[in-house]
Amino acid sequence: MTVPSGQPPLPDATPARSQASLLPAGWTCGLIFAAAVAAYLPALQGGFIWDDAGHVTRPDLRSISGLGRIWFEIGATQQYYPLLHSAFWLEHRLWGDAPLGYHLLNVVLHAAAACLFFRFLRRLAVPGATLAAFLFVLHPVCVETVAWISEQKNTLSAVFYLAAALAWLRFAGERRGVRYALTTALYVAALLTKTVTATLPAALLVVVWWREGRLRWRRDVLPLLPWFALGAVFGLFTAHLERALIGAEGGDFALTFGQRSLLAGRVIWFYLGKLVWPADLIFIYPRWTVDAAQTWQWLFPIGGLALLAGLIWWRRRNRGPLAAFLLFAGTLFPVLGFFNVYPFVYSYVADHFQYLASLAVFALAAAGLAPAAARLPAWARYAAGAALLAGLGGLTWAQSAKYREVFTLYEATLEKNPTAWMAHNNLAMALTDSGRVAEAVPHLEAALKLRPGFAQAESNLGDDLTRLGRPREAIPHLERAVQLQPNFAQAHNNLGVARMALGQAAESVTHFEQAVRLRPEYAVAERNLGQALGMSGRNTEAVVHFERSARLDPDSTETELGWAIALMLTERFPEAVPHFEKAVALAPGSVDTRNTYGLALARAGRLNDAITQFNEALRLDPGRADTHLNLALTLRRLGRTPEATEHYLEARRLNPSLTPGLNQ
Repeated sequence: MTVPSGQPPLPDATPARSQASLLPAGWTCGLIFAAAVAAYLPALQGGFIWDDAGHVTRPDLRSISGLGRIWFEIGATQQYYPLLHSAFWLEHRLWGDAPLGYHLLNVVLHAAAACLFFRFLRRLAVPGATLAAFLFVLHPVCVETVAWISEQKNTLSAVFYLAAALAWLRFAGERRGVRYALTTALYVAALLTKTVTATLPAALLVVVWWREGRLRWRRDVLPLLPWFALGAVFGLFTAHLERALIGAEGGDFALTFGQRSLLAGRVIWFYLGKLVWPADLIFIYPRWTVDAAQTWQWLFPIGGLALLAGLIWWRRRNRGPLAAFLLFAGTLFPVLGFFNVYPFVYSYVADHFQYLASLAVFALAAAGLAPAAARLPAWARYAAGAALLAGLGGLTWAQSAKYREVFTLYEATLEKNPTAWMAHNNLAMALTDSGRVAEAVPHLEAALKLRPGFAQAESNLGDDLTRLGRPREAIPHLERAVQLQPNFAQAHNNLGVARMALGQAAESVTHFEQAVRLRPEYAVAERNLGQALGMSGRNTEAVVHFERSARLDPDSTETELGWAIALMLTERFPEAVPHFEKAVALAPGSVDTRNTYGLALARAGRLNDAITQFNEALRLDPGRADTHLNLALTLRRLGRTPEATEHYLEARRLNPSLTPGLNQ
């Protein structure tokens, strides 16, 4: 077959020497990796943000049984992407909760995707393949994907997606069954990592059409029909889970087809604009009001259709721009607004949504620049390319620096988007986790002012008020959260904690039981239920729930300590000792843990062992009056009166309100 005028060779042809990279492919990929690490160096120093903990640090998924749940229990993970979560499972075995490993791997995967992109374009003899790969690896729009650990679903799926595309080109030339099986396996791996990759078979048909000017049923379409079927099954299943499991339904998603069409047009232009001019990138963009009565909003879809019509007309001269537009819009299709995705609750757009789609624009841009660059002197061509990439790299460095620290990220978001109620909520959660609870409260109040009826913010506010010693103020917020979202397990748990803080142990038991009924693998609620049962004098039942909590989260000091106390109070002190010991081992610097263990030892008559724990507690904090008193009473029981008196007097000096005397 002859190649149409102006078109490069067929997919299975060897790239023309004039189109080849000046550097060997290995050197080019090496430079891509070096550029990625350099540009994303600030992000490598970052921690966990937003939903990273749900993907990485959940203790109930870190065991072998947890790996099974990842594959066979729908709802065990936020989304059914079992290959992604298996990767996280393996990574946690390698570097635990240290974020550096996850960040570094994400950068490596991004660079690997760029390298595969380069090889794919070079195999197709697309001009400017090297430039396109560097545009992808250094463009700041990609920062949200690369610097956010949870978005490893983007980088890992992109590697499988591009590997499958490259393998398909080889299959197109060889037509061997083994090659087809390998290519299909890579495509399935991409789907199991993120289902937006379901667009790959359509993308391959666009590429074939661009190369040859037509599609042949037997050669081009038929082999991809199983892929279309797989993509449809995975895509529809994910769409179902978005609604049924994640909550992508209700008033926030009640858009007419006309509104969704308006949204789709605006989304396409928004993403194109950010690729052409990557200014004002925000972690959470403002959520648009989609109103069909506003005439100006129709300009977006009309403009998109006009552009499409122009490209269709232009295809007689060059099919490249139309192919690039179809690839861009087609890859974006799952997030154009025709399907409900949960992030639409707070924004219709996000930089990570266009990670794969951007490849088409970078390829078109590089191919378009290549002829003009070829007319320049070599020094000018290299200088212009270096300046462009250095500028993009600098923007990526600056953008990735915002992800170095969670507070910086959300503060930068709120500076550009003060109406981002989700950012207020997430910043409050980060402040709470860092112990700055009082600072979190105003952000939760702001979130509720911007979005009344936000159950998560109501629950978080109630939790923070309880932490601040204000459980009576907390309860109305927590009851409101439960009313808004009856199946909100965390809100039930937080309401139970507030009731328990008021001494209402019996009432709290009901809420903790509801929490674990809604989330059977909820370790914290199981522990709290054990504590509430213990406060109610039901220690035998408490032991059962502490045991369940420990099975779900084996490294919880609070669980081990509560379990030990419950065992002790059921006259099973020998069984309690290992749990006391583990609690001390998990928190060797905890004075309260050592004090509690010391009291338990003293109660069991192991006075010398108790003294050891009290002495260690005093070494950690010599100013604790209660520890001095505990030690004094224990020494008195051993008849070591002078030492006991010394510690008793010190306890009274530190806290004159202490009433027990040495005669007790």
